[in-house]
Amino acid sequence: MEMMDAIHRRRSVRDYASESMARAALDDLIEAATWAPSAVNEQPWLFTVVQDRELLDRISRESKAHMLATMGTGLASHLLDRLKDPGFQIFYHAPALIVIAATSGGPWAVEDCALAAENLMLAAAARGLGTCWIGFAQGWLATPDGKQLLELPTASMPVAPIIVGHPRAIPPAPPRQTARVRWLG
Repeated sequence: MEMMDAIHRRRSVRDYASESMARAALDDLIEAATWAPSAVNEQPWLFTVVQDRELLDRISRESKAHMLATMGTGLASHLLDRLKDPGFQIFYHAPALIVIAATSGGPWAVEDCALAAENLMLAAAARGLGTCWIGFAQGWLATPDGKQLLELPTASMPVAPIIVGHPRAIPPAPPRQTARVRWLG
């Protein structure tokens, strides 16, 4: 698949087949992520892969409770309703979660991890896999309890919780805004 095809095909997938992910496929996605650029070539990322269904469900419950406790009144009503729904699983029952964490407090570590996340998501799209960055999980995963559950070093910072799996269907492309460009000189 050509790069522009992968860019145009990448979507935030929220409906997954129950088919599990092979370790080799996840390793390939992580390999693609490690080729992202990073400031002064620091490569400040650590990848944690979660495939255990009970652990995914627990992270979902804890993350929802954390969001409600810390941001409840500041959330849009449709998000608040989803978080209050006991049947809503924030990972959409995807078979795998890859958490990209920054291992240093460098000034660009978060941006570096975000670049790695985009490489991972584009590599997945090129292979016909679905991904979605799950912002609902970020807050709780950054707590001492979240880090402990994922066995992350205390100095690390979870940046990108990305679910991966075989999509039941690829969502249609959302409308794109025309780029606002200013040419100087």
